[in-house]
Amino acid sequence: MENLSFILVCLAIFAGLFLLALGFEKLLVKNRKKLSDTHYITYTALLSAIAGVLMLVEIPLFFAPGFYKLDLSELPVLICTFYLGPVAGVVSELLKVILKLILKGTSTAFVGDFANFAVGCSFVLPASVLYHSRPSRKRAIWGLVLGTLVMTVFGSAFNALYLLPKFSVLFGMPLDAIVAMGTKVNKAITSVPTLVLFAVVPFNLLKGVVVSLLTMLLYKRISPLLHLGDDRKKERHKQEGI
Repeated sequence: MENLSFILVCLAIFAGLFLLALGFEKLLVKNRKKLSDTHYITYTALLSAIAGVLMLVEIPLFFAPGFYKLDLSELPVLICTFYLGPVAGVVSELLKVILKLILKGTSTAFVGDFANFAVGCSFVLPASVLYHSRPSRKRAIWGLVLGTLVMTVFGSAFNALYLLPKFSVLFGMPLDAIVAMGTKVNKAITSVPTLVLFAVVPFNLLKGVVVSLLTMLLYKRISPLLHLGDDRKKERHKQEGI
C-alpha cells in the first residue's frame, strides 16, 4: 500500500505539473507553432539525454548527509525550457530521471529520484514562465532568481512534510537514523526541522545559484546552434539578448 500510494502521488504530481506547464505555454509561448514537431522533439530528447548523463555525476556536500548530492542536470533542462517552453521543461525533467534510472538505478527507493523531478520542476517552471512572459536577458535573470527561491521554499517544505518521512518508510530507515546522519556532519542538526534548515535550504540555494550562473554563461553561446533551421531565429535573437 505504501508503494502504491507513492506511485499515485508521483503520477498525480507529474500530471498536475504537466497541465500547469501546458496552460502557461498556451498563454505565453505565442510562437511555439513556428517550430516543427520534429525540431521540438529532437531538441527536447537531446537536452534531456545530456541532463540524464549529468545526473550521474553527483558532488557530495560537506554540510549535508550523504544522500544529498549536488548535480548539474537542471542546466540542460533550463536551456531546453528557455528555448522551447514550459512543457518541454517538465518533460525534460521526467526524461532525465528515467534515463538516470535506466543507466544507474536507484539508491533511495525512488524517493530521491522523484524528489529530483518534483523539486527540479519547482525551479525550472517558474523560471520558464517568467522568461517567456516577455523574453529578454533581464527576464531570464529574474526568472532564475524566482526559480531558485521557489525551489528553496518548496523543496524544503516538501522534504520536511513528505519526502523524508516517505524515504524513512520505503527505505526502511527510522527518521531518527536519518537525522543522526545529519548530526554527524553538523552538530546543530538534531531533528527533521533542523535537518531541513541546515542541509536542505542551503543545498537548494547552492544548486539554484550555481545552475543559474552556468545557464547565463552558456545559453548565449549555444543559442545560435539551437536556432539553426528555426523560423523564430531572427525574432528570438532580438528579444533574448542572453
